[in-house]
Amino acid sequence: MAARLIDGKMLAATVRAQVADRVRTLRAQGITPGLAVVLVGDNPASQVYVRNKAAACEAAGILSRTVSLAADTPEGELLDLLDSLNADPSIHGILVQLPLPGHIDTGRVIAAIDATKDVDGFHVANAGLLLTGRPRFLPCTPYGIMKMLESEAVPLWGAEAVVVGASNIVGKPMALLLLAAGATVTICNSKTRDLGAQTRRADVLVVATGRSGMVTGDMIKPGAVVIDVGINRLENGQLVGDVDFETARQVAAAITPVPGGVGPMTIAMLLVNTVESAERQLPA
Repeated sequence: MAARLIDGKMLAATVRAQVADRVRTLRAQGITPGLAVVLVGDNPASQVYVRNKAAACEAAGILSRTVSLAADTPEGELLDLLDSLNADPSIHGILVQLPLPGHIDTGRVIAAIDATKDVDGFHVANAGLLLTGRPRFLPCTPYGIMKMLESEAVPLWGAEAVVVGASNIVGKPMALLLLAAGATVTICNSKTRDLGAQTRRADVLVVATGRSGMVTGDMIKPGAVVIDVGINRLENGQLVGDVDFETARQVAAAITPVPGGVGPMTIAMLLVNTVESAERQLPA
């Protein structure tokens, strides 16, 4: 029997409705949550992501400010902009859309964002808080995945979880969140020997590599829950994930589709982080 689909669109709509309720409460107390998104260059995919984030903010009642800079903008100019956003009391969240042009040091830019406004959760201070079990902001994609697993009542305590991909944005924080939930976690990377031997042990398999079809059905444990983070465009224009969907769905118990799975939840959790940042302004 084919796996059930984990509907990220439907869950994201529920989360966004909850965010809108929280925004109305904040507005009644004189606080309008504000998110600033900085886009450097004209990467088409980045432009789409930024437009989607702005639309989601507007729908939830969050003030959205998009700052678009030319691809050849000097790094110093970008850092000066971040200084001004850090000091702006109307802005509760700051997001710099990645990737940045090659002449800009991504690490330096992320470090320049006020950690209390770093709603992506990428700042080293926020990464450290997550590592030590006292998170301020959870990175949006892993945060959304945890919400999806919760919505499906997936048992994580004592489960075998395998994360394919060890990026700072998804893989590493994902592993930490699964570990905190009681799972036994394995992280795989490009140097992993016999990837299939690792993935076939997983009760929960999260794949975030940026390589289409990297995990196939014969690499999946029967009855596993498969979370496909990847989004890749084929030559024919079709969007696919890092998991071969058709073979995987014949083996897994549940799987996220691409598109319509993890992506909508990433944006929804960005809104959650922005509202939580604004709520911290409320008197104790």
